[in-house]
Amino acid sequence: MGYWGYYVVGRSERPLNEYAAVAGVHDELTLLERRPDGWQVWEVPGGDGARDVGNMNTLALETGSPALFGYVMDSDCVVVEAAAPESGAWTTCLAREAMAGYLGDDGLTVEDYFLEPRDAADRAVAWAAESGRRVTAEPLLDVLSADPEPSAEQLFFRFLDRLGVLPQ
Repeated sequence: MGYWGYYVVGRSERPLNEYAAVAGVHDELTLLERRPDGWQVWEVPGGDGARDVGNMNTLALETGSPALFGYVMDSDCVVVEAAAPESGAWTTCLAREAMAGYLGDDGLTVEDYFLEPRDAADRAVAWAAESGRRVTAEPLLDVLSADPEPSAEQLFFRFLDRLGVLPQ
């Protein structure tokens, strides 16, 4: 059995768990890593997708900087929700083929729920620009189209790196 859990990513001088946007999981958030320029990655392990970890739109407005949530499902795929104060919110997923296996039998597809990789890459470029990062769509598109090898968690962190949210 793989990893199930949420990552909360934002930029602030204050710890992200102090913001009202994530108050519902305040006690469950654990700082995973600090990255340069005030970026923080927090984790809430577990969950079945029904947990309310907060509102990334509100977190983006409260911090004045882009925010991103990643929900990892059994190390197979990741739901990515992102928002920025100016460019707004968008949702996509990593490991689309694996994600399709988690959808119900109501006839809806991955494309019904999530932005296509090209559209997501374009939105991600705008998200990164709003955080002062200059990135291009192609490296992001590579990650958005990749298989989750060796895990969806590593794919998620590769996505962060391509957004310019680089580790120390």
